[in-house]
Amino acid sequence: MFQKFTETAQPEKGPERLAALRAEIKAQGLDGFLVPRADVHQGEYVAPRDERLSWLTGFTGSAGFCAALNDVAGVFIDGRYRVQVKAQVADSFSPVPWPEVSLADWLREQLPEGGRVGFDPWLHTPAQIKELEEALDGSNIEMRRCANLVDRIWQDQPGPPMAPVIAQPLEYAGQTHDAKIGQLAKELAEKGLTSAVLTLPDSICWLLNIRGSDIARNPVAQGFAVLSAEGRVVLYMAAEKLAEIRDDLGALVEIRAPSRFEPDLANLTGPVGVDHATAPLAVVDALDAAGVEHRDLTDPCILPKARKNATEIEGARAAHRRDAVAMVRFLAWFDAQPAGSLTEIDVVHRLEDERRATNALRDISFETISGAGPHGAIVHYRVTEATNAPVEDGQLLLVDSGGQYQDGTTDITRTMAIGTPGREECEAFTRVLRGMIALSRVRWPAGMAGRDLDVLARVALWEAGLDYGHGTGHGVGSYLSVHEGPARLSRTGTVPLEPGMILSNEPGFYREGAYGIRIENLVVVEEAPALPGGTVPSMLRFETLTYVPIDRRLVLPDMLPPADRDWLNTYHAQCRERLAPLVGEMVRPWLVAATAPL
Repeated sequence: MFQKFTETAQPEKGPERLAALRAEIKAQGLDGFLVPRADVHQGEYVAPRDERLSWLTGFTGSAGFCAALNDVAGVFIDGRYRVQVKAQVADSFSPVPWPEVSLADWLREQLPEGGRVGFDPWLHTPAQIKELEEALDGSNIEMRRCANLVDRIWQDQPGPPMAPVIAQPLEYAGQTHDAKIGQLAKELAEKGLTSAVLTLPDSICWLLNIRGSDIARNPVAQGFAVLSAEGRVVLYMAAEKLAEIRDDLGALVEIRAPSRFEPDLANLTGPVGVDHATAPLAVVDALDAAGVEHRDLTDPCILPKARKNATEIEGARAAHRRDAVAMVRFLAWFDAQPAGSLTEIDVVHRLEDERRATNALRDISFETISGAGPHGAIVHYRVTEATNAPVEDGQLLLVDSGGQYQDGTTDITRTMAIGTPGREECEAFTRVLRGMIALSRVRWPAGMAGRDLDVLARVALWEAGLDYGHGTGHGVGSYLSVHEGPARLSRTGTVPLEPGMILSNEPGFYREGAYGIRIENLVVVEEAPALPGGTVPSMLRFETLTYVPIDRRLVLPDMLPPADRDWLNTYHAQCRERLAPLVGEMVRPWLVAATAPL
């Protein structure tokens, strides 16, 4: 099994660890210290070495931070984790709804006379600290750089990940790394830059057509790089990790030890591009200390990585077709089990078994969310041996899962009825479905961003006074991170959507203590054909990548407008047509029944 079910967090140890941290804070002459979820690469998912937030507080979510002061410790969490945090932190920590309550406002309230709050400049970006300091202006609260105080008290902290690196062949990448380097180097030169510092592992892996396993579920290798306008790359990564692919990197890539990265920054000739939104503040500090001119530059890999080429899109289609077969076989098995005979862990085991049976699975793309009844309302619920619950008659089961295949990354959520669902659940499900369909059908003028479309997924819920507290969609990598920037479908999605971008389409609704609903397909942006009489010169639309039946037992046909009903019937017909030859004779009758027209 890729997935384990042991409880890694130890919230009962939070109070003593917080006390030790406070002793260190006092010894440093500080009044507080910030503990982010992030590592030096600002990744959403981190290696065991970098699980500082979880180690200190018990909170295991993929986003959030702790502000530990002398008499209060706030754990800042967004809408996905409001329920989860209550069960994971001790009373010594106070959950803070974020971003509704900003860190600056909270610090002003907790430190009315001012104070000194320490932070590790390797774990925060220039943009984050600038925004915070501007918001604290006039408060007499000083943000002070310091060593990482959690590392000083974490006696058995794991070492850095050292997994071997593999090549991502051209048949999956679609473009050589030499060609990528040349194109981006040309763009740097056109901007008048001599080089760009790269700190995001998925950017580096995309650029060099390599993959790793330093981070569970994300096929990336951790390291830093400097891309020069002359078309060369210096890669700061442990040589032993690169033993198998050194020759594949070729003459344009020089390998240096990670320990040389910070000293080498001082030897760069400016102007150097650094992404203030993703790079550690320590990088800018090092350039400033050496007098090296630098400019804020969006990571040059981010947009071309998000704009999948034709080879990557075809790979995504193949990966989703393969994954859909596994999902359908799982769903057919699930429906055949008597109510009450399964647990949440049983569900995860079977689904992973079906994906493994494809003989192409490299890893799951994140910890499978298998939430029965009230656990489904915990948006990023992770089942453990301690929380494992039976899947009982009358409940909903929310399963959010995905696979990492060398030709693509998948992410799919299906919500299933166990027994006869209630009217309330069916009404909510149908409203969520209408939102998912609205995004699947929409055409929009080129240049619009995710925030312009997000509302479409929520209108049917808003009509009933309902909503959900997470974004509607995130970018997805090509055998890379399942959560990928810069585009997203959310109120904060400001990056224009472009052809080739793969995103999730996943509206939901959650009734705390009762049930959760989410329906998720992956989609890819494509150019929309012109319409007769149309006046908009360029329009875009989504091609659906995920073809897996949606539970018809939860759909109220009289609540679906005719166009939505037609879309669902067409979608199910396509599921049947695509998958019937692949799922096997034993499963085919289930597929036919599950895709029958409404």
